[in-house]
Amino acid sequence: MGVLVFLVLCVSLFLNLLFIGILVERGGVGKKITRHNRSLYFSEEVLVEGSKQKVVVIPLEGMIAYDVIGTSGYSMVEEFRIALEQAAEDPDVVAVVVSVDSPGGEITASDVIYSAIKKFSEKKPILAFINSVGASGAYYASCGADYLMCNPTTLTGSIGVIITTLNYKELFGKLGLKSVVFKSGKFKDMLSGGRDMTPEEESYIQGLVMQSYERFLKIVAESRNLKAESLRDGAADGRILSGEDALKEKLVDDVGYVEDCYEQAMELAGVKGASVVRYEPSFRLSRFLQLLGESRVGKIEMKVLPQSKWKLEPGRVYLLPELFVE
Repeated sequence: MGVLVFLVLCVSLFLNLLFIGILVERGGVGKKITRHNRSLYFSEEVLVEGSKQKVVVIPLEGMIAYDVIGTSGYSMVEEFRIALEQAAEDPDVVAVVVSVDSPGGEITASDVIYSAIKKFSEKKPILAFINSVGASGAYYASCGADYLMCNPTTLTGSIGVIITTLNYKELFGKLGLKSVVFKSGKFKDMLSGGRDMTPEEESYIQGLVMQSYERFLKIVAESRNLKAESLRDGAADGRILSGEDALKEKLVDDVGYVEDCYEQAMELAGVKGASVVRYEPSFRLSRFLQLLGESRVGKIEMKVLPQSKWKLEPGRVYLLPELFVE
């Protein structure tokens, strides 16, 4: 009897939590939060106490890609855009600092974040502070900001584009395997690892890479008020730069510490003594249920080759430094 009562209490507690979660996610009874009006979708962690006016810190961390899920349960790209929307709609927010710590990622995801930052800059000042790493796609996205700052020891730059594939034709031969492909056009399997690429295919892929590179180059040149030709012959050859070297090449506006960036944000906003807060995703029932559903039966994996933190998918276009490419 005691066990039955305990189970009933557990079920009742779970249902109550579920009901509370629904109320929290909807923002209250009868008030449904729409896509472009999520009231306090992100909670605020106070970093520096100050006045009612706020400088908001929004993180841009890890691999930039649509299939990377943020802490809210949305794609990290969508999560970043929602954070900017909340900052734009909050009258107390006077400026935003994007805290960057990323090696880059997919070119489209980086471009969408760049565009979101650029559009936000039309409403309020937005700065980018690069912490340990802000290279390639992360630097691309940061170019949308009004002001770019990093630490003297930061790794940044790596202005370039890369597409990878894996050729396993020789391995197939040793194993007695052969790739058989039926295709509708001559370029349909041009990144197949089962054979060598033709000169025509290599030329086509290189053309795609250079097309994306020229866009990257144009964005950097316009953002930094530099000539594309000088960039192409200099710092935009794919190299990684320290924060100090990036300043010499005019890829950033200044070097310093994140607190200096907060002060610069207030200066651009024309205020003093504002609070500094960091956006953190609020509790979301959908994310809670997602985490419950992610439990899987454990499995044992044997990895023959060393694995990098970020594994590139063949055929996708990336903005990443070579040292982060597997």
